[in-house]
Amino acid sequence: MDDSKNNPNQINIELPEEIAEGTYSNLAIISHSHSEFVVDFVRLVPNVPKAKVKARIILTPDHAKRLMRALADNVKRYEAQFGAIDEQEQPAFPLNFSTPKAQA
Repeated sequence: MDDSKNNPNQINIELPEEIAEGTYSNLAIISHSHSEFVVDFVRLVPNVPKAKVKARIILTPDHAKRLMRALADNVKRYEAQFGAIDEQEQPAFPLNFSTPKAQA
């Protein structure tokens, strides 16, 4: 029997294959207005002066706060399992990857 019929509060969430692969981001830019938070996930590539926003997520303020708490809880559980995350000093912007410049 389908449990979702017995539990009206259950949500069936579909994860399409192209989304399930994920998108790598090494920079997040967060801005907000009175009614929403905007999180732009960016991928910076060494020696490329231009970066692209790979995903933009728009949240209500209350959902942004729930996300912040959920992320903090997950970091706490991660560190309990794997040890403290070593936070590097905030890099200068733009980031310097210290790699040789690409040449053709």
